[in-house]
Amino acid sequence: MKIDWREIIRFGIVGLIATAIHYGVYLLGLLIMNPNIAYTCGWIISLCCNFYLSAKFTFRRQMSIYKAGGFMSSHVINYLLHMGLFNLFLWAGIKQMYAPLFVYCIVIPINYILVQFVFKKLP
Repeated sequence: MKIDWREIIRFGIVGLIATAIHYGVYLLGLLIMNPNIAYTCGWIISLCCNFYLSAKFTFRRQMSIYKAGGFMSSHVINYLLHMGLFNLFLWAGIKQMYAPLFVYCIVIPINYILVQFVFKKLP
């Protein structure tokens, strides 16, 4: 299997943008709501941006209903992983402000594999 380093770099750029959106919305949300709700709001907003940029920029594929469905399905797994790890890190005593950073280190590589499948294998 040939590694496409340009694709990985594009994925990284999109990931940084989506992660910054997620983290920014989360930090703003912490000012007025429960951490789990703030984290979920950030995740949803970044998900929309992530889908568009992943299709058009990272994988350079046309968007389709199948890809949207696959993307959302892969992100249900991603969301459950996010929330489980987020709450585990909060439970372990990591401050609310920093817990997402630990989550990102684990879920971003897993997300790449899931999203790559969606955009390369589905019609």
